[in-house]
Amino acid sequence: MSAADTSIARAPAGRPSPAPGPDPGSAPPGKPHGRGRGRGPRRDPAWAPWLLLAPTLLVLALVLGYPLVRLLVISFRQYGQAELWQGLPGDWQGLANYTHILTDGAFWSVVLRTLLFTLAAVTLTMTVGMAVALLLQRVSTWVKVLVNIVLVASWSMPVVVAITVFKWMFDSDYGVLNWLFSRVPGVDLEGHNWFTDSTQGLAVIVLLVVWGAVPFVAITLHAGLTQVPKELEEAARLDGAGPVKVFRHVTVPVLKPVIVMLTTLSVIWDMGVFPQVFLMRDGHPEPEYQVLTTYSYDQAFVVNDYDAGAAIAVVTVLLLLGVMAVYMRQMLKIGEVE
Repeated sequence: MSAADTSIARAPAGRPSPAPGPDPGSAPPGKPHGRGRGRGPRRDPAWAPWLLLAPTLLVLALVLGYPLVRLLVISFRQYGQAELWQGLPGDWQGLANYTHILTDGAFWSVVLRTLLFTLAAVTLTMTVGMAVALLLQRVSTWVKVLVNIVLVASWSMPVVVAITVFKWMFDSDYGVLNWLFSRVPGVDLEGHNWFTDSTQGLAVIVLLVVWGAVPFVAITLHAGLTQVPKELEEAARLDGAGPVKVFRHVTVPVLKPVIVMLTTLSVIWDMGVFPQVFLMRDGHPEPEYQVLTTYSYDQAFVVNDYDAGAAIAVVTVLLLLGVMAVYMRQMLKIGEVE
């Protein structure tokens, strides 16, 4: 007799035998066995990202937060040598320091000079960087490696060393550029001082800034160019587009996030240049060479007007925050389009 017949025979009279079903210990088909059966994917709590970011936020608060708060407090007080040496907080001045600098014509001259300096440096940096990146796509592998080594070496050179090299190159008595240009027929630059005229002097400093910034921009743009789909470029060429149109309508839209990022970083770096101007003028920039960073330094540590220097620094930070706001807006627009 089979097992089924045995179970039927042992069932009480008048009561049907239960139909054979699945083992109680087995999981239903299509469902996992054990705890959490039928639940969705596990989600991390909302505070988990903040916990992971906490060490970085703490370091930023200590390194950047406290100095910014201290700078802001000093900008609203009268703070000179007496307050510095005696450890006094200084009398509350309200907006008097800001009113003083914002109504000073010299301050606005410095702001205009800083903006023009930044515009020239950023434009030249992005143009030369893009040209180098495009050329790296059209050279052999060993030339590309050699150029990248040179770019990294120049980028990693300390700023003080680069300034020393540029001061020698543009020296009025022993400068190699004066000697080289004087070899051109009709050109005589023997003993020419490039820094007598502030326009020429600032142009030299712009070249110094660009020389240090181009390697990073060129390497980053070259990496971005490798991500441009070759199929899109080939399709544009088949439609009759020339190199300029292919670059404008295919390459640039793909590189737009990288270009926006590099442009914003270049603006921030070039608006905050200090050693290039300070050391090229031997630690004493003339009024026609002053930019916001050196002007704030002079007001604080040369004139000993620390509150005015702090106010100028705060205005500089606000200008940089404005640049960051434009950058974030552009990145959000790019994200919405994608």
